[in-house]
Amino acid sequence: MKFHATTILTVRKDGKVAMGGDGQVTLGTSIMKADATKIRPLLNGQVLCGFAGASADAFALMERFEEKLKDYPSNVPRAATELAKDWRTDRALRRLEALMAVADSKCTLLVSGTGDVIQPSDGIVGIGSGGNYAIAAARALVGHSDLSANQIVHEALSIAAAIDIYTNTNIHVEELAC
Repeated sequence: MKFHATTILTVRKDGKVAMGGDGQVTLGTSIMKADATKIRPLLNGQVLCGFAGASADAFALMERFEEKLKDYPSNVPRAATELAKDWRTDRALRRLEALMAVADSKCTLLVSGTGDVIQPSDGIVGIGSGGNYAIAAARALVGHSDLSANQIVHEALSIAAAIDIYTNTNIHVEELAC
């Protein structure tokens, strides 16, 4: 049985990108930690990276992604693509169970172990067990409110936490200017 980190949401609005995560880490159906930080600033704070899935796997992937960022410091999509290629083809990496959301001033990406690097057209990415609930809430708030990207992430994750039992309201949000 593995420890699992749950929900991450990224929103772009009005020249800002905000990424937030809840604090819950589970082992099976038990809450093991309620105040985990799942968002990491990388490349001297120029890139935000969030993860959902098996915690140890996510940390291993984040370290690999940081190495790729050093190889391609001004090209986050290229670094993510190179990580996805390694993730898909490397025997040890292939078994890792996690998803990553990545954002810098120019792009927002979802990176998966199947080799997917997806850039959403609306700048909203949600991953983890409450990800789809958070995406739906964020899309509604972006289109029908004057809230900032940071506020939308917080509100949408709060809505997801009210629906998804693996998402809690101990929310941490990081923001970058675009």
